[in-house]
Amino acid sequence: MDHFEGRCWLAWWANSSTLLDCVEVAVVVAAVTGGWDADGSLVSESDEDREAFASLCEIDPVFTLRFEDESAVAVTVHPTDGHRRFGLTEYTGEPPRIL
Repeated sequence: MDHFEGRCWLAWWANSSTLLDCVEVAVVVAAVTGGWDADGSLVSESDEDREAFASLCEIDPVFTLRFEDESAVAVTVHPTDGHRRFGLTEYTGEPPRIL
């Protein structure tokens, strides 16, 4: 994959059996030397959705980014613009809560 642009979902799992929230996002992912670069935005423009997303990012910015084909990768969300936009990096820490 050199480039992907489309809709995905960011899921925040409390543990392996409890999905706390899942938000639809628009993302652009591009291959770069040594990995990939990604940024995106929430699809919803609701303040309530943005505030819920912001709260989860503050608790733990590690989410599961799930694509339409059900493939998934653990990512760290780096919010900008009042949590309306964000950058994504691959999560490389301890095993994520779930994929």
